[in-house]
Amino acid sequence: MKIRELELFRHLASTLHFGRTSQECNITPSGLTRTIQRLENDVGEPLFFRNNRSVHLTPAGMLFKEYCDESISNWHLFHSHLQSDTVLRGELSLYCSVTAILSILPQIFKRFRRTHPQVMLHVQTGDAAKALHKLQSQEVDISIAALPDYQPEGLDFIELLETPLLFIFPRFFPETIVYRRGAIHWPRTPIILPADGLSRTRAEKWFADKGIRPYIYSQVSGNEAIIAMVGMGCGIGIVPRLVLEKSSLVNEVDILDINPQLKPFTVAACTSLKNKRNPLVQSFWNMVQTEATATFV
Repeated sequence: MKIRELELFRHLASTLHFGRTSQECNITPSGLTRTIQRLENDVGEPLFFRNNRSVHLTPAGMLFKEYCDESISNWHLFHSHLQSDTVLRGELSLYCSVTAILSILPQIFKRFRRTHPQVMLHVQTGDAAKALHKLQSQEVDISIAALPDYQPEGLDFIELLETPLLFIFPRFFPETIVYRRGAIHWPRTPIILPADGLSRTRAEKWFADKGIRPYIYSQVSGNEAIIAMVGMGCGIGIVPRLVLEKSSLVNEVDILDINPQLKPFTVAACTSLKNKRNPLVQSFWNMVQTEATATFV
């Protein structure tokens, strides 16, 4: 079995979507299918349940994923130690939101590239709510994520900054908010919530603590999509201030003065304790620590 085949299997085990994995891993759907079939022939068991609607890991597939995680990690560790000189070489993968690319990582990337020009940085961007999942499924080495209320086991964090979580409303569609006796009437005012993630959890807790059953107009993946929908007058949304300040749509919305305020986000660099054995990860980690101390604290 080749490392590339194991990496393709691991990615598919995370996405459970052949089309998405083929696109993100730069392989044709037929090529991906043949790779999985070869692995299944080598293992002697089906690794996925497949039908027209869904893909799921079989019990053998779950065991094989554990083998893949360990094998890929050991391979990268071995390859890093194999170098005969002190120059770091290899690949380092990160996941973050577009906001993190614009506001948090530029200086860290510049310094890392100057120090380790032989290291290739692979960056995936997307919904911040997926950052920890990407790390825990071992799709990436490091993620930039909002810290949950309870720290998952086996992960290490470097706190970078704190940003408030805000209620926003459409600047040019004030009629979107329904008032009753001078206060927002939440059961009739449309709310646009994140589909999942920490923002969703904190919003639900805020409403539950106040005994409010909100009118959920839409559930959206991605903060920028929430800002866009709010700007179009679809409802009130909830986004981190850091995202709002970097948004091209910042002038389409206003901030609601709401009490009590939502619990703010603590944004951090995250990696697994196992990953820190890798010299590439450790070097980047040390650089993040230095930058965090100098800039963000």
